[in-house]
Amino acid sequence: MEPENHTGIPEFYLLGLSENPEIQSVLFGLFLSLYLVTVFGNLLIILAIVSDPKLHTPMYLFLSNLSFSDICFTSTTVPKMLLGIQTQSKLITYAGCITQMYFFTVFGLLDNLLLTVMAYDRFVAICHPLHYTVLMNPKLCSQLLLLAWLISILGALPESLTALRLSFCAVVEIPHYFCELPEVLKLACSDTFINNVVLYIVTGIMGFFPLAGILFSYSQIVTSVLRISTVGGKYKAFSTCGSHLSVVSLFYGTCLGVYLSSIWTQASWAGVFASVLYTVVTPMMNPFIYSLRNRDMKRALNTLLCSVPSSS
Repeated sequence: MEPENHTGIPEFYLLGLSENPEIQSVLFGLFLSLYLVTVFGNLLIILAIVSDPKLHTPMYLFLSNLSFSDICFTSTTVPKMLLGIQTQSKLITYAGCITQMYFFTVFGLLDNLLLTVMAYDRFVAICHPLHYTVLMNPKLCSQLLLLAWLISILGALPESLTALRLSFCAVVEIPHYFCELPEVLKLACSDTFINNVVLYIVTGIMGFFPLAGILFSYSQIVTSVLRISTVGGKYKAFSTCGSHLSVVSLFYGTCLGVYLSSIWTQASWAGVFASVLYTVVTPMMNPFIYSLRNRDMKRALNTLLCSVPSSS
């Protein structure tokens, strides 16, 4: 070990997606557009739900929290990347890198848990429709949301706190556009065994149990729907789950792509591309999925948008 190659406060550099100036300008315009669409799209969902009393139900309460989480999730990575391209600076401080990793994990876990809560809501609505208002009462909904937030905030701590024990070389170049924990661990100069164990445990627990809850909910939903005698009744029951199921498929599909690309291929850019889908494309698509597939949401959005000119 060479002590002169290490420092207590290393300098981190995010290499980004490309060093070509022409490509960087294209990337700036592309990611700025995607970010703005994500923020305004999810913000419209939140405003539509808040302004329409008919949408003050558990399903839309959870959806508004999911939209807020998506805004925060994208905001942990994209603004820093855009700032780096604009200022031609790749530097991110050690504290900034750790902070980015923490909040990225928080809102990633929160998205996961909110999708699980929404699956439970659909399970109660379809499998126990007569008891829905009793089971999904405001108190339980508030407790589920509080629990999701607490688990996300506390669940992200082990990975971030164990990262503080690592030592790095004086200059750390991260082949990514944000401080993704697996990429940072690869560049550590000290032993990362404990960090990898914590990473696998947290990822395993926070990935397996929510996904198992979603799969169980939908297995019960499918069983209940198949008992419905009329085709129209089956279609109506499934249509209430269509948007949520689409978002779940997109979320877990892109998450799976990130981890499979890191395991099965040594090409770092494959993992970066998968991360772009996971961190940018998925949060951007959620408002479109819910607004295009949901008549109540379409009506609320039309009312909200039509009321803007009249109020000016």
